[in-house]
Amino acid sequence: MTGSEESPAFRLAYVPGVTPTKWVRIWNERLPDVPLTLVPVSAAGAFDLLRDGGADAGFVRLPVDREDLSAIPLYTETTVVVIPKDHLVTAVDEVSAADLADEIVLHPLDDTLGWERPPGRPAIERPATTLDAVELVAAGVGLLVVPQSLARLHHRKDLTYRPVADAPASRVALSWPQDETTDLVEDFIGIVRGRTVNSSRGRRPAPAAAQPKAKRPETGGARRKPAAGKPSGNGSRGGSGGRSGSGGARGGKGGTRGKPRRRS
Repeated sequence: MTGSEESPAFRLAYVPGVTPTKWVRIWNERLPDVPLTLVPVSAAGAFDLLRDGGADAGFVRLPVDREDLSAIPLYTETTVVVIPKDHLVTAVDEVSAADLADEIVLHPLDDTLGWERPPGRPAIERPATTLDAVELVAAGVGLLVVPQSLARLHHRKDLTYRPVADAPASRVALSWPQDETTDLVEDFIGIVRGRTVNSSRGRRPAPAAAQPKAKRPETGGARRKPAAGKPSGNGSRGGSGGRSGSGGARGGKGGTRGKPRRRS
């Protein structure tokens, strides 16, 4: 036997720019017996990877084909323009697409912003990847507009970036095949959504803390603290004669039923 059935595992894909460290750490704390394997994948190849079973779930960039894939949008990134540190744009805190009209703006083939019409003037040739475009920016060939996480991923000491106020934004989501919503996928969804380990929607909630047993309500006067002036011994179980006279129990005249009390 290979033991694969006894040893489940979870494969998590992620596209460039996404940092899954926080969620992986929580997974390892909650499910230490289920190893999580990270699968890096390009933004364009992420959906085919999920459909082909190469990963159980993945962090992708929207849009997602909802016919066969489920998705939970997580956050929207700031869009920035990558520029040399000595460029004029560094003098401002933010630019607009119109501010780049006279610049050559590189548009790599793996672009994730989905421009209807990219700003600026097009380069003679589109770079194959975002990394190639970053190197061209460093060489002074043009500028590049990307999600901020990609600018950080491909950071260089001779480059910086500024936000582009009116550019399209890239949204990151957790996605998985609709027909493969397994228990482990549900576990990871709970982690990403911030559910606690005791959440009722989680598959493996931690055992609830033992609750103290509720005290039974007192149903009889015999279990209550005796009222002032009344005996707590056998006299409390006496008949009506023991309760009729205010001095019966003390003087021995009022109560005629039961044995006399012993003095300690």
